[in-house]
Amino acid sequence: MARAKLYYIPGNIWHLTQRCHNREFLLKFSRDKKRWLKWLFEAKKRYGLIILNYTITSNHIHLLVYDDGRRYVIPRSILLVASRTAREYNQRKSRSGAFWEDHYHATAIESEKHLYQCMVYIDLNMVRAGVVNHPADWAFTGYNEILSERERYRIIDKWKLQELLSTDNERRLKENYRKQIEASLSKGNLARESSWTESIAVGSKGFVENIKNELGIRTAHRKIFETNKVYELRESGKSYTLNFIGKMSGLRVKILRN
Repeated sequence: MARAKLYYIPGNIWHLTQRCHNREFLLKFSRDKKRWLKWLFEAKKRYGLIILNYTITSNHIHLLVYDDGRRYVIPRSILLVASRTAREYNQRKSRSGAFWEDHYHATAIESEKHLYQCMVYIDLNMVRAGVVNHPADWAFTGYNEILSERERYRIIDKWKLQELLSTDNERRLKENYRKQIEASLSKGNLARESSWTESIAVGSKGFVENIKNELGIRTAHRKIFETNKVYELRESGKSYTLNFIGKMSGLRVKILRN
């Protein structure tokens, strides 16, 4: 089981990234991506996980969620999805050993424009990788669901997205998001940006300073950086994994029972 969170700041948007063990392409087959989505939907039903966006690649996942203050929801959800996906894959392949890296990274994201930017970054992942020309062509990303009329088996909470993006209806949400994607594609904004995947927090100066203050002494060696009026809190000189969720090493030998 995952250890208790060491750092916890309720009421934030979190961009979670998790890689397969040794960056192996353990999610390269569609059936395994579909199983990950199946268990993500189950986490939504079972624990009330609020999902804002996602992308599944062949060796890692991006998941954008909102923490409504119930401390257990995110860690239990991720443990459920990760453990069940790993077990099913290992059983099918007669494989043993770790499926995921021990830790996954969590970055706090400010709402509105920074949330839009993070969503676009997530949905353009496979375009950046050169696999598709448009996120609509990748079946395992939230873009198509955000723009669709789908209600049954819906994973993304569009109501919460509308609230966090200060959008008054779903039609406007779709229009705005489509424009955000097309603008990034037309400008060729496809470079990898480590701020979304390696920082502790991304947003305005006030937002990032507030996160730093809430974490207190635990961020004593972390610094605030600014690029094009986007601020991020991160460790100077190297990647930092926020201990928001806890260690996942239990997935090597333990399987979630509930």
